[in-house]
Amino acid sequence: MAIKDLKANSGNVDIVAEVVSKEEPRSFEKFGKKGQVCNAQLADATGKVKMTLWNDEIDTVKVGDKIHLQNGWCSEFKGEKQVSAGKFGKIEIMQGAGQVLTNDPEMLAQARAGSDDDGEEKEEDLNADDLEEYVD
Repeated sequence: MAIKDLKANSGNVDIVAEVVSKEEPRSFEKFGKKGQVCNAQLADATGKVKMTLWNDEIDTVKVGDKIHLQNGWCSEFKGEKQVSAGKFGKIEIMQGAGQVLTNDPEMLAQARAGSDDDGEEKEEDLNADDLEEYVD
């Protein structure tokens, strides 16, 4: 589902979007229970929507994360659509800020091998083809 297709007061919201901004959390107390709430802005290729984050969700979701909201809820407040995980939904972090998810064998091999701080390959990271250059 795309952000442009969200309908107010509907459940089973399933969207993938990037967190483009996040406000400071606010504390509240209701029915003798304390908690925190925070608004974030989500965006995909079709638009933007506000997302309400509650308690533990606030620390889980960061600006730059690509998230998958599953079985969420879309409401409307002051004429603006908002989504949240609600009571039955789930927020999955698909790609963290600055993190790249891949199944490219070359990238995975490089990640496993590591590199020196100066960006140069370690001698033990060189394969047989690379070693030919070093043979006199």
